[in-house]
Amino acid sequence: MKIYNQPDKKEWEVLLKRPTQSISDIEDVVSQIFEDVQSHGDEAVKKYTLKFDSAALVSHVVSGLEFEEASQQVSSELKAAIQIAKENIESFHKAQITPTVEQVTSKGVLCWQEKRPIEKVGLYIPGGTAPLFSSVLMLAIPAKIAGCNDIVLCSPPNKEGKIANEILYVAKLCGITKVVKVGGIQAIAGLTFGTETIPQVYKIFGPGNQFVTVAKQLATKYGVAIDMPAGPSELLVLADNTANPTFVASDLLSQAEHGTDSQVILVSTSQTLIENTVNALESQIQELPRQEIAKQAISHSKCVYLETKEQALEFVNSYAPEHLIICSKDEDYYIKGLSNAGSVFIGNYTPESAGDYASGTNHTLPTNGFSRAYSGVNLDSFLKSITFQKISEDGLQAIGPAIESMAEAEGLQAHKNAVTLRLKSLGK
Repeated sequence: MKIYNQPDKKEWEVLLKRPTQSISDIEDVVSQIFEDVQSHGDEAVKKYTLKFDSAALVSHVVSGLEFEEASQQVSSELKAAIQIAKENIESFHKAQITPTVEQVTSKGVLCWQEKRPIEKVGLYIPGGTAPLFSSVLMLAIPAKIAGCNDIVLCSPPNKEGKIANEILYVAKLCGITKVVKVGGIQAIAGLTFGTETIPQVYKIFGPGNQFVTVAKQLATKYGVAIDMPAGPSELLVLADNTANPTFVASDLLSQAEHGTDSQVILVSTSQTLIENTVNALESQIQELPRQEIAKQAISHSKCVYLETKEQALEFVNSYAPEHLIICSKDEDYYIKGLSNAGSVFIGNYTPESAGDYASGTNHTLPTNGFSRAYSGVNLDSFLKSITFQKISEDGLQAIGPAIESMAEAEGLQAHKNAVTLRLKSLGK
């Protein structure tokens, strides 16, 4: 990791950049695949599954037998761990259920808001070098709590044409029965347009690589909503001399091993902490099975020394990390001053991996600086708020003149007439 000592503010712009391709580098490929899937459906999906995943499939739909076989291959120990995570995630997301909001805004004018589930949702679960079965928990559980009627899960197959046993086990555990063996751009295109085997949905959820991220953004041009732009994983650790450098190094590596395009950053007000963390990181990385991936990610990651906590906080808010770990005696200062982050982990004994798996919070989070404007996935992500109003005769008499005056001022005579005619019928 390259170390930057008290960089000038002019350098921050470079330090804040992510190691990702621009949309223009990817968009042409994504658009071509979208057009092909829109025109040729499953035929195009099978073609790209063979091209990108080296899997020749007769059927993309996971069968009941495949669910059963997958369950048998998952160890009892892992099933028990998954159950703990499931219960914690359910507990936290059920706590997000909110009551109907009801308000009498004027005498005779009743307004209220109720939430309704999004009827058709697609869940995208990455496969590849690390099949993320934990993402099934993070997406399927709130979708079920929200009451979504149709839930389809897409995940890329391996070369043998199979989805990871753990993904299928967790899907069935969470009540997801429609699972399709398709990944990447073609999966997002299939969910956008619908094919013979992939249902069209109203909203697409889930993390993915840069191609999936751009594909999700393109889906919005066709009237499909998305949870957020969620691309390569990233972590910023904000630490001072009270942090444990061994722990900090392990956290940085936990995100670096996600993929070669992941980014991790250490921001510290202690030069000693940075030096000790780098030493610990170099030692720990040698023991990782995915060390080559982690090394590539680390190669474009950074350590930034800043003298004051004010500078450190400003840097964090400017970067707007997906994951933020705060290990500092000044944690209250940072928490209160924080504006931009997807999910925050506080103290030496709160590893980011807790949120990835079992603490209860959701790990589907905005990356690439989008935490400035987007929230991570939560129960409300799967719901729509619908407002209602009912106005009595007295209520219309009370606010009707105001409506008439405002409509006339905007030059919308029919709007005014809708009130005037009613008031005349009441003798007003």
